[in-house]
Amino acid sequence: MPRLTSRHGTTSPLIWCAAIICAIISIVVIIGGILVFVGYMVIHPRVPIISVTDAHLDFLKYDIVGVLQTQLTIVIRVDNHNAKAHALFDETEFKLSYDGKLIAILKAPEFEVVKEKSMFLPYLVQSYPIPLNPTLMQAVDYAVKQDVITFELKGGSKTRWRVGPLGSVKFECNLSCELKFRPSDHSYIPSPCTSSHKH
Repeated sequence: MPRLTSRHGTTSPLIWCAAIICAIISIVVIIGGILVFVGYMVIHPRVPIISVTDAHLDFLKYDIVGVLQTQLTIVIRVDNHNAKAHALFDETEFKLSYDGKLIAILKAPEFEVVKEKSMFLPYLVQSYPIPLNPTLMQAVDYAVKQDVITFELKGGSKTRWRVGPLGSVKFECNLSCELKFRPSDHSYIPSPCTSSHKH
């Protein structure tokens, strides 16, 4: 009698090759994850801090027509407290406004802060003549009489640094604070303005 042979017990070489390739890829991914984790633990990256360290009201003028002109000097400090990694910053942008009305946009090109160092970003902010509605005119007049005028500064920067050879850590440093000045002598009234609470 003729014998019947079955092929159900054999596995195609293509299936074996695919299984081996998948296993190799899985091992590589696992090893890569371990290396990134170890690098993160070794470097233990700390989020850089952006803060306003000094400012000055260089010029402030408004007239009865309702036009405001101002010039400010704002110094922003960037601190990289990481002991083993340089930090790269890009898309750095801050918006300066008065009572919700945009005055100027402060930008900086991509820059790097080396490990355990700081960098200062000095901005000279000169606004174009800004028309004020009656409500804003009253607000400016009241601020001058009280000898305290307040501007809002909002914005931040995207930062990243490498963790070993296989990856990088990314964070955003954001500022949202008020800058207060005395119109009588143009001095800056220091107040907390930092991204450190965003950790």
